[in-house]
Amino acid sequence: MTSSTPATAPSPSPRPRATPRVVVIGGGLAGVRVAQRLAGSGEDALLIGEESHAPYNRVLLADVLAGRYGPEVIGLPPVPGEFLRTRAVRIDRADRLVHCADGSVVPYKTLVLATGSNPVLPPLRGLFEPGATDLPRGVHAFRTMDDCLALSEAVRPGTRVVVIGGGLLGVSAARALAVRGAQVVLTQQGDRLMERQLDPAASELVHQHLVSLGVEVHTECRVRGVRQVDGAVRSVELADGYVLGTDLTVLACGVRPRTGLAQAAGLDIRRGIVVDDELRTSDPDIRAIGDCAEHSGEARCLAAPALEQAEALADALISPQDARPYSGTRALTRLTLHTSDLAGSSPLDLAAFGDPEPRPDDDVVQLADATRGTYRKVIVRGDRLVGGVLLGELTAVGALARAWEADDPLPDDGSPLLHLLTHDGGL
Repeated sequence: MTSSTPATAPSPSPRPRATPRVVVIGGGLAGVRVAQRLAGSGEDALLIGEESHAPYNRVLLADVLAGRYGPEVIGLPPVPGEFLRTRAVRIDRADRLVHCADGSVVPYKTLVLATGSNPVLPPLRGLFEPGATDLPRGVHAFRTMDDCLALSEAVRPGTRVVVIGGGLLGVSAARALAVRGAQVVLTQQGDRLMERQLDPAASELVHQHLVSLGVEVHTECRVRGVRQVDGAVRSVELADGYVLGTDLTVLACGVRPRTGLAQAAGLDIRRGIVVDDELRTSDPDIRAIGDCAEHSGEARCLAAPALEQAEALADALISPQDARPYSGTRALTRLTLHTSDLAGSSPLDLAAFGDPEPRPDDDVVQLADATRGTYRKVIVRGDRLVGGVLLGELTAVGALARAWEADDPLPDDGSPLLHLLTHDGGL
């Protein structure tokens, strides 16, 4: 009897999985919300997310950085359907396939792009050594859980930190780091903090609040470059030549839609992935929502529009006959940062909605209390509430936001509006 050694079978090429009805790329707020809605209604859906962490609420990262919450507290509810943890690397529109970094090939009938946004890395002199693509030691973006945990690990009481960017993200990061005992300098190129959301009076109150926590704030201040020592950034150079010594540098210069996957697939791209009122891209089998999507010329890159788009798309996919077109979001910006462990400090609560600056013919109702650090302003155009800014003791924000979102005419005497400003309107 003779024996023979069997030939080694060739490795099989990746085979497509069974075709789900919907594939969602992106494990952030928008992608998870769509997947949850679909799975909860019995629809076949698969979620692809590349972060190693379970899906989480990105809005609360500053609270994790401040030490108020652990990472697990801001986790999103588990997705009932299938969740593939890998990176989508290519879309084959002809065969309706998504190719992933782990070798998986996922077919789709409808593809939802919820790829989010990337942090803006400013073109600072000295930020990247020749040939380098990664940020140097001591420099951190503030966009993901990994960014947050890396900053938390690096900061200590007395650590010198320069935060570049005075928008919502920069203010949140600067305040959280100050709570951790860091010596924080915040630089803002514009003439005031959070200029996209706040009017000058409210911005000044935020400025004062940060200063009261020990943050050194510089507005109308452009950063020209950074200087590295042994591969780590140790100083930040301002446009006027002044040099700030630093142990950590945080880049909070905004975000831009993450469109690379869609662009490589040949979809229409402007600032974001262009979508219509059905949230369809230029390929009718592919939808886009959240930070990566551009609807009616706007890519909002905010949580509220992302969630509203997710809800609208889920409705359309579950019950197409009952779905309403997405007409845009009337987004409210809300920031609440606590410092219960910092003696003598109070939470920073602010909300802004609509247009923060009045036109010449608008009516403005404004209430301010410097002693209590509160400020409330609403703008009425004709018979409609069109915008508002509130800071401190936000008991009225819920009712004001509902009145603004409803876009209903206000009573002629104006008394209900004053009531909303001065009484508990419900949160």
